[in-house]
Amino acid sequence: MSATVTPLASAPPSIDLSSRLALARDAFEADPHPSFKQRRDWLKRLKRLVLDNQEALIQALDQDFGGRPRFETLLGELLPAVEGINHHRKYMKLWLQGERRHAGLSLWPARACLDYHPLGVVGIMVPWNYPLYLALGPVTAALAAGNRVLVKVSEHSPHTSRLLAELVERYFPKDLLQIVEGDAQVSAAFSRLPFDHLLFTGSTAVGKLVMKAAAENLTPLTLELGGKSPALVAPDMPLKLAAERLLFGKCFNAGQTCVAPDYVLVPKGKGQAFAEQMLAAFEGRYPLWQDNGDYGSIINGQQYSRLCSYLDEARERGVRVLGPSPGRHDGRHRLALQLLVNPPLDLALMEEEIFGPIMPVVEYGSLEQAIAFIQGRPKPLAFYPFSFDTKTQGKLLKAVHAGGVCINDSLLQVAAADLPFGGIGQSGMGHYHGREGVLTFSKARSVLKKGRLSFTAFIYPPYKEGLLRWLLRVLLR
Repeated sequence: MSATVTPLASAPPSIDLSSRLALARDAFEADPHPSFKQRRDWLKRLKRLVLDNQEALIQALDQDFGGRPRFETLLGELLPAVEGINHHRKYMKLWLQGERRHAGLSLWPARACLDYHPLGVVGIMVPWNYPLYLALGPVTAALAAGNRVLVKVSEHSPHTSRLLAELVERYFPKDLLQIVEGDAQVSAAFSRLPFDHLLFTGSTAVGKLVMKAAAENLTPLTLELGGKSPALVAPDMPLKLAAERLLFGKCFNAGQTCVAPDYVLVPKGKGQAFAEQMLAAFEGRYPLWQDNGDYGSIINGQQYSRLCSYLDEARERGVRVLGPSPGRHDGRHRLALQLLVNPPLDLALMEEEIFGPIMPVVEYGSLEQAIAFIQGRPKPLAFYPFSFDTKTQGKLLKAVHAGGVCINDSLLQVAAADLPFGGIGQSGMGHYHGREGVLTFSKARSVLKKGRLSFTAFIYPPYKEGLLRWLLRVLLR
């Protein structure tokens, strides 16, 4: 089965979100614990949706970005989506096996265990930067856990959102998986629905609004946000190697990745050299970057203008910006890698998440000073320490709190299908991917089982003082 990209409709019809939720909830209540065979079939359909429609999905993403490298879509969206589906199909039954627990001597004889049940209906809110993978990744976990799912896709990636909606209707019954299109007002209404769990991926500012809306229904939340993820190049690390590996993380999808390295800390006196190494690597990897098919565009004019305003403010403050000339392509919303060495810390680009191919380079005097610099800011979604010294690695891992860490590379921690993904503090709460994702969308239910033989009757009123005194002497120690 294949699909083509259809022209955009002028506007989505009025959406009755409550009816959509009711449809899913009725279906869940009719089958509250789907078999693992059924869940594997669901995931098989999801995999077919991706594999059967690769070209249409690649084309839709290219249209939304105004130039999305084919292999970035394959590597950053389709491949992790399919790998995740395969991983869940293989291991979900093992992850959701019941667990024996200890009932305790005071309840003997009894058996205690945990079993895992689907939560019910899960809501997923998807951003525009990876509109396919950040939809299908959590959908995979939610379906593996046995839930029904509603997905609010982004209005800023309209071609991909429309195509995904068409494909889901083709491959899934409406009471199992639904795609919701619409603008920010629809998103706000979606976040107010009484889901059994809501997962939001996006900015910290919007995440706060989603959390406030969800609180009205006491809806449990997973928030996958962002922030300023730091890279730290230790003194022992070759600058050229660090620059080449950080360039991948900074320029993949033109830097529009929540775990992209936001700024880099380098030893004092090496900032200019590092910036030059990174720029040389950029020019070697993306020759004629303005028309290079391996380099992506900024999603839209609003995001492009935001990034350009960061650079304009820096230049107005007398900060030298290192980059190819010219560094912009306004007609196609393309922006080359731009580097700033030791920029003032009150610049907007040093206070806000950059989310684009701009890399501030900040020098530090000692490792302790670099650690303090990171610790003085909100906890990031990712941390990228660069050092081959195991003692330095251990010191940095203990000192820096972050949602995830990749040592001596960037971005790749997200690609490990069996590692949980999630933030901490301002960068989010909760996680998904792998076993932890399936458990996020499951209820760990406590079960205590008593048989015919039970000594509980000895503690029923009227209390037998002598027996209870002896029992408490035995247990209260």
